[in-house]
Amino acid sequence: MSEPSVLFEKRGDVALLTLNRPKSFNAMDLGLMVDLAAAAARCRAEGARAVVVTGAGRAFSAGGDLSAFARSDDAPALLRRMTDELHHAQRLLAEGEAPVVAAVNGMAAGAGMSLAAMCDLAIAGRSAKFTMAYTGAGLSPDGSSTWFLPRLIGLRRTQELMFTNRVLDAEEALEWQVVHRVVDDERVLDEALELAGRLAAGPTRAYAAVKRLLLASAGRDLEEQLDLEGKLISGLSGSADGQEGIRAFLEKRKPVFEGR
Repeated sequence: MSEPSVLFEKRGDVALLTLNRPKSFNAMDLGLMVDLAAAAARCRAEGARAVVVTGAGRAFSAGGDLSAFARSDDAPALLRRMTDELHHAQRLLAEGEAPVVAAVNGMAAGAGMSLAAMCDLAIAGRSAKFTMAYTGAGLSPDGSSTWFLPRLIGLRRTQELMFTNRVLDAEEALEWQVVHRVVDDERVLDEALELAGRLAAGPTRAYAAVKRLLLASAGRDLEEQLDLEGKLISGLSGSADGQEGIRAFLEKRKPVFEGR
């Protein structure tokens, strides 16, 4: 029996999701996208308090598997099913309570770059490269990139990436705020797991509120956003973690959060 195309591993409270088609540079076919959605659902079901997403081998992901499209008798139907599975996985990760950290090793192209962009935090190796790539194949972007990238880097830079397929190296990706940290290649996964471990030990309900507020902000006016802010912070103040955080601050000690 072959290995799944997305590996799921639980390391304490951290779930590690590894795209696992290294011979094809983790190109995303339908099987990988189905497995990614299943792995994202396991993160919720098994109570992961932080998630790391990375790629096996020498690449994060080369993007959509164009050879699968070429072999298909009905490419439009296949692509629609693939994007539905990818978007389902991304909704589970983006709307879940656990912070999601991308550990970008090597190339992140097309849907691979889209996946990295939707993560809450992203660490890249020094040899990492990023490109949208879609229009080079006569296709339009998917994987939530048209929502997340303009918010991360601005409309003008997003337009440049999507129309010209410019390749960003790791330092440019850091300057453009596609990622928030660049480290030596051999340290990428360790750094991401260390960060995820710190997040997993933190106030996960507060992190969930941050994720909800940021996702909601694009579709709400100021009054609605202020109302949601008030609702969430007041609710958290009565939670076990909120009470512990307030007491620890007043007692000048490190809080111990339990995710309640």
